[in-house]
Amino acid sequence: MTGKVNISELDCVDGHKIGIAELDNPASLNALTLDMLKQLKSSLEDWEKDDSIACVFLHGVGEKAFCAGGDVRTMYHMMQASSEKRKNGQDDDSAQNFLTEYFTVEYSCDYLIHTYSKPLIVWGEGIIMGGGIGLYIGASHRVTTPKSRMAMPEISIGLYPDVGGTWFLNKLPSGIGLFLGLTGAQINASDALDLRLTEHLLLPEHKQGVIEKLQGQLWNKADHFELVSELLSGFEEAALSQHPSSQLIPYFAQIQAACVAEDLSLVCTQIAAIDGIGRWLEQAKKNLEEGSPITACICFRQCTQYHLLSLEDCFRLELVLSVRSGLLGEFEEGVRARLIDKCGHPSWMYKRVEDVEQSVIDRLFSSLWDEKDHPLAKLGLPRK
Repeated sequence: MTGKVNISELDCVDGHKIGIAELDNPASLNALTLDMLKQLKSSLEDWEKDDSIACVFLHGVGEKAFCAGGDVRTMYHMMQASSEKRKNGQDDDSAQNFLTEYFTVEYSCDYLIHTYSKPLIVWGEGIIMGGGIGLYIGASHRVTTPKSRMAMPEISIGLYPDVGGTWFLNKLPSGIGLFLGLTGAQINASDALDLRLTEHLLLPEHKQGVIEKLQGQLWNKADHFELVSELLSGFEEAALSQHPSSQLIPYFAQIQAACVAEDLSLVCTQIAAIDGIGRWLEQAKKNLEEGSPITACICFRQCTQYHLLSLEDCFRLELVLSVRSGLLGEFEEGVRARLIDKCGHPSWMYKRVEDVEQSVIDRLFSSLWDEKDHPLAKLGLPRK
């Protein structure tokens, strides 16, 4: 997959500059290649050290998507080739090495955004899913537009809610994060506002106006974070009449009740029994019913046993889960069926969540590295 990040800087009236990063991979809805992640991370690091940079503006090419996720097609081809070699009795670490590098860079970039020392505005127009949420959710200033759609849809491809999902799903009201992870349900901009996954709902035609306003600020005379918040708030009233009708919030109490249980099988049964009709709820139920039982088991543990982890430890745990998921075969099969062959019917390792051997899930959560050798061991240390 080809793709790049267009990097530029815009001058402000007082001598400061705005760092602009544009995800440019429209053929794949701005999905993130390894090179794109490396490029973005490097630019963010440089801008953070540059005193002339007042803030950063991150967006995607086109109107369809900010970012639809990671480069799972390349991952699939690496996993598939490695699997074939192992079937033929050959030792092959190429998939493990690629997955380790990819997710290490991705999670390092996500963490950098969570802890960035300057205002970082993410313009989340259109699709914001999977790896796109990883770039979005930690930003200091998160913007959606009326047609934005957010989701963690990994249950459909046999992965799990990563890119910090262990952290941000557990910050949502009781049961809601688990529901979103188990069903891969898409939420619209109004629901995202109500759940505080986003902060500002603006019209897409105001993007250039926001950038021009940023250029016109006197950054030396104000707190940069407050200045950006006030500036974005000034555009909100124009979008009020275009807020979409809530999809999740009408079912809020039922979702919470369904997702509070000590047994995953019971949670799945209760989600299926949520009373209501309509495409949104039915699709959420279908995603869970047809999704990977292994993914459901991982997500359930994330939301019930790891809800107190620090942000750093969440990313360290997820690197283990992601690499092991790539080696297990479930993720490979999900991508094959949904995105490569497009048959739409993955052959999951288990038919139901009740059938999943807990020893398999235990192994997925067991680290591949000693603490000091973990590729993300330095997360949380002061940046130079």
